[in-house]
Amino acid sequence: MPLISINPSTGKIIKEFSELTEEDIASDIKKAGKSFSKWRITDLKHRSRLLNNVAEDLRSNCEKYAELITEEMGKPIKEARSEIEKSAWVCNYYSENATKFLKPSIVETDASQSYITFLPLGIILGIMPWNFPFWQVFRFAAPTLMAGNVCLLKHASNVTRCSLAIESIFRNAGFPDGCFISLLIQNNRVGEIIDNPLVKAISLTGSTSAGKIIASKAGAVLKKTVLELGGSDPYIVLKDANLNEAVSACVTGRLINTGQSCIAAKRYIIEESISEAFQKKLILAMKKKLIGNPLDELNDLGPIARNDLRETLHHQVIKSIDAGAKCLLGGKMPSGSGFFYPITILADVKKGMVAYEEELFGPVACIIPVKNKTQAIKVANDTSFGLGAAIFTSDIDKGEKIARDFIEAGTIFVNDFVRSDPRLPFGGIKESGYGRELSKFGMKEFVNIKTVYIK
Repeated sequence: MPLISINPSTGKIIKEFSELTEEDIASDIKKAGKSFSKWRITDLKHRSRLLNNVAEDLRSNCEKYAELITEEMGKPIKEARSEIEKSAWVCNYYSENATKFLKPSIVETDASQSYITFLPLGIILGIMPWNFPFWQVFRFAAPTLMAGNVCLLKHASNVTRCSLAIESIFRNAGFPDGCFISLLIQNNRVGEIIDNPLVKAISLTGSTSAGKIIASKAGAVLKKTVLELGGSDPYIVLKDANLNEAVSACVTGRLINTGQSCIAAKRYIIEESISEAFQKKLILAMKKKLIGNPLDELNDLGPIARNDLRETLHHQVIKSIDAGAKCLLGGKMPSGSGFFYPITILADVKKGMVAYEEELFGPVACIIPVKNKTQAIKVANDTSFGLGAAIFTSDIDKGEKIARDFIEAGTIFVNDFVRSDPRLPFGGIKESGYGRELSKFGMKEFVNIKTVYIK
């Protein structure tokens, strides 16, 4: 079955790719194993130089790669350029900090000498999504390669051109043959990769349902997984918040990547006393955003990446409206070519509605009114997800206390929209997954934390 790249702005096929055979896969894994035997003992300074070469390539060819992202999954070109720059940043970050992060840690015991060292595991399989087709790969690959591992990439089939471009970037930067390999396979072939004894661990960014499948397969063969899964991020706006700033952050947080982000602002939890004012400002702000051809600099939003995803989103909206949610903006499937969906605002969202219970992956905002701070915290945590969250208040101490002590999530921002940063650990709890990417914690997910005791 071919892998098909479709331009979501037009709905037309760009290119089809043949899937690898079993012999191809076996050959690639064997090649990666041979590469690891040499790469694991490669000097960190040399690894660092090669990763900086990757960053230089990304920046030098930013426009080419950004256009590739936009054509293949519909990201607005301005955001695609930012994604390329962020990918370069994460490469530079680990190039600069790997020596410090991997430095052996001396521990005083009754031994003559005892310390902890951090050694690579081997071949790591990265299963990556389409919504940030460069960034998600590089935030996995940069620390994994710098730690001395080698990478197999199983990218989403609708961004195969991006997948192959990334493989070329590593090859052109001087990484040894087999150090980073893009596997052109469908999802139903992933199990055979996980089962291969040369593959030592798996990193998945994707849906919660996919995470459960991969964790089960990996668990059956006792292989470690890091899972960054779905989210339904709450944005709490308290009555003492600066409303203009809160609305601005809520709009940005919801509409990044046309709302197709696991850490998008998906549930606005607003104190009742300011709910009406918030809604009015939100509607005005959302109406100013332009949707259209993502290659046009003037447009803020592009299409949904696939038509099946657009249909799922619309079904969720309609079911929520039928259950009593009030549609303040959008909510109608547009005609014409491409997989576009309007900015939609659903108000009076209540427990039991689809918009309350499920993740909505697109430009749909849900407003949930609450009586006070205590109820806001309760509603924020009333979800199976726990990825990101944000709180808006003029009382910084109060906001920090709520963020630190009461909200169940892996990343919480006060008075700003949620986003990832190479310097900070990123990941979730509950059905949003486990393990961490980025920072020193992300680098140490795929190493053998080895104790050495000498008497």
